[in-house]
Amino acid sequence: MARKLPEREVVIIGFGWTGAIMAEQLTAAGMDVLALERGVWRDTSTDYAVTNAQDELRYRHRDELFEVLSRETLTFRNTLDQRALPMRMLGSFLPGTNVGGSGVHWNGQTWRFLPSDFVARTHNVERYGEDKLPADMTIQDWGVTYDELEPHFTTFEDICGIAGKAGNVGGSIVDGGNPFEGARSRDYPNPPMKQVIASEKFAQAASQLGYKPFPGPSANMSRAYTNPLGVSMAPCTYCGFCEKFACGNYSKATASTTIIPALMRRDNFTLRTQAMVLRILHDGERATGVEYITPEGEIFEQPAEMVILGAYAHHNAHMLMVSGIGDIYDPQTGEGLVGKNYAYQIVSGVDVFYDDLAVNPFIGAGALGMCIDEFNGDNFDHSDVDFIGGGYIAQWQTHGRPIEYAPVPEGTPSWGAEWKKALRDNYNHTIGVGTHGAVMSYRGNYLDLDPTYKDAYGRPLLRMTFDYKPNEVAMSQFLTQRAKEIAERMGGREIKVKPAKVPYDIAPYQTTHNTGGAIMGATPADSVINKYLQSWDLPNLFVQGASAFPQNPGYNPTGTVAALAYHSAKAIVEQYRPNPGRLVDA
Repeated sequence: MARKLPEREVVIIGFGWTGAIMAEQLTAAGMDVLALERGVWRDTSTDYAVTNAQDELRYRHRDELFEVLSRETLTFRNTLDQRALPMRMLGSFLPGTNVGGSGVHWNGQTWRFLPSDFVARTHNVERYGEDKLPADMTIQDWGVTYDELEPHFTTFEDICGIAGKAGNVGGSIVDGGNPFEGARSRDYPNPPMKQVIASEKFAQAASQLGYKPFPGPSANMSRAYTNPLGVSMAPCTYCGFCEKFACGNYSKATASTTIIPALMRRDNFTLRTQAMVLRILHDGERATGVEYITPEGEIFEQPAEMVILGAYAHHNAHMLMVSGIGDIYDPQTGEGLVGKNYAYQIVSGVDVFYDDLAVNPFIGAGALGMCIDEFNGDNFDHSDVDFIGGGYIAQWQTHGRPIEYAPVPEGTPSWGAEWKKALRDNYNHTIGVGTHGAVMSYRGNYLDLDPTYKDAYGRPLLRMTFDYKPNEVAMSQFLTQRAKEIAERMGGREIKVKPAKVPYDIAPYQTTHNTGGAIMGATPADSVINKYLQSWDLPNLFVQGASAFPQNPGYNPTGTVAALAYHSAKAIVEQYRPNPGRLVDA
């Protein structure tokens, strides 16, 4: 039997980026907030100091920052006619655990989605007609616009101290920035990072082809910075240990380095770690609280006036399913919404090899690089191509770590003396160019509950069914060709093209950009949550994170995830709290 605890005003499930944002905003408005985190407390000075943070074996290959699959995992298959099997090793994506969540080990590439991304269906149909969309494509408008989110993008960039160069301020195009971005109210709070020779080579070649390269928007500090909450961060040291690692220098914006230090001082905030939420409790009309279990096996019922679900994207969908909130999506009938429109990202690359140019790949940072955006979203005319969507092309110099980084030319044996010689000859003389593409949503790409396998708590595992469709394959091939053309201009000895792997393979790492499953929209007929991330079924339940994305645009998701959270928090404080109920009329 669960032990019942005293009721709290707000309970938050998960304490990563969205959990921290919501807790900070709601406590600032005077609300009483309790956050429940399945992992343990982790802090920069005590756990991620520079004496141990750059341990590649410990963090990248022994997965210390990532979730433990022996307790909770998922099953995977590419198509409905296959039997899904458990993911027993982390691979394609790396959800985090512990305080700070997946944001602790992110790169810091902090984008705003395009205005057209938020009205993807309407925009594409109006410009190209219904026939442009495949019959099984299920993309939809978000129910919220870029203009509504713009102030919240700005808030997040100020909290993080994003380094970059604006390309569109108030509708005026600014040289040196991204001319395709939506209009922003002001420039980034910090100047761009200092570029290295690899990104300069890319920018020069891209410019020669008529493109407009710009520095990638970076949550790695380009200078010392103190954010609006009074939390200070230090300049990046270009150590090359951002992605898959915590930052030991207070130089990468994460929830732990930007928000949590201020939040933990507030008397109306409580954090409870090692509290694994098993389900959201409800009476069919309202959420009444949550049930969680401790490492000792004790089960507690935590009543609450409001529940905020802020776990990782597919964990949000799983939580709704095992809690009996909403109908689970069925691709055969098209009925149900929870689990619908799961999407991901599609990536490819081209390596450029030189004889004498020393690039020093170990001098890197997670968002150090130059990008072009000519082929993202609908930034170019799709009339003569057989796909919609796109992605950016960039040269990111993120790392040259000795275990993971091993660039060798085409035709090199995979092991032995020749491989060792090739690696020795090319380690310091290789530049990588990458593409980062959108993935649309489809009838057959979805999440549901596995009928066979269960987790350590007796709940059915989440089942993921996903594969790349012809639209994404064609789009990635198009982007890869554009990247190849840039690479050929970069003056190397030879290049190696690395196309996207099709069918989708869950084993090799690609991106931790999983989206969908609890999608947002304009009506309860096509979405799980409304424009404020409020559940259509239970008005005192708000579901944060990338699970809200109806499809996945061609950018990294964190900036938009955060903007949606700030938008949601503002609505709770200004609209819901004084007048509890549904915030959008159905």
